Amino acid sequence: MPPNDGGASGAGPRFAAALRYDREKHRAPLMVAKGAGDIAERIIALAREHGIPIKDDPALVQVLMKLDLNREIPPELYQAVAEILALIYRADESFRGSRASSPF
Repeated sequence: MPPNDGGASGAGPRFAAALRYDREKHRAPLMVAKGAGDIAERIIALAREHGIPIKDDPALVQVLMKLDLNREIPPELYQAVAEILALIYRADESFRGSRASSPF
């Protein structure tokens, strides 16, 4: 779900792409949503609303925007997406670990 603010000046539209990965069903993550402007804002808002991690990677989002919806990402994107998934999994484990030691 990497968003992009369209550049530091904010002059361009914002872009967002959302991926879903279920290793039991697919070999690679699927492109499940993408858009610019208001659609991108809605994708980002929904991700935040549902606690889905967001990664800001303008170069990757531009490549993802070219992909078809409901298709697995191509092998040439595996490395870039794997790095993002690894960050998300590590953050999730840290979050769970901090909650496990919390008295609440």
